[in-house]
Amino acid sequence: MNIRLCYASNRNENRDDLLQDLRDILTEARDFNTRHCIYGVLYYADNAFFQCLEGEQHIVEHLFEKIKTDARHLDVKHFSTHYIEDYTFKRWSMKYVQRNTNIESFFLSLGEAHFNPLCLDEPRLKAFLEALLLAEQSTLPLARKVGMVNRGVNPF
Repeated sequence: MNIRLCYASNRNENRDDLLQDLRDILTEARDFNTRHCIYGVLYYADNAFFQCLEGEQHIVEHLFEKIKTDARHLDVKHFSTHYIEDYTFKRWSMKYVQRNTNIESFFLSLGEAHFNPLCLDEPRLKAFLEALLLAEQSTLPLARKVGMVNRGVNPF
């Protein structure tokens, strides 16, 4: 059976490098998901993650158990798990959507001053997934390599 599982969490602020965490999450997710026919979307803003996973029930549930113990996530909230006939995010092993105006407007329309996935109930969750489906996929900047010139070393 195929399922859709959605959750939100707060980012562990004790971790040093947000961009590296996001790169690692996406790299790991895309690799694992491609090998296991898992599809989904990740959204991050205002120190909060939202993720939707779609795929074979036992694989998605096992993956979610690992996510709940991941040091990058705190206060993991499981929204829902639904049996599905068709995948919503089949085009992506893990679509990444960066902060954008449409998502900000969506949460403003809910009376939220910022991205707050914890306010989502079932009807709002469905509308949010539709907004994520329509949003453009984002790319993270590549890790910058710092050469000798840019390390703060003064050659004089």
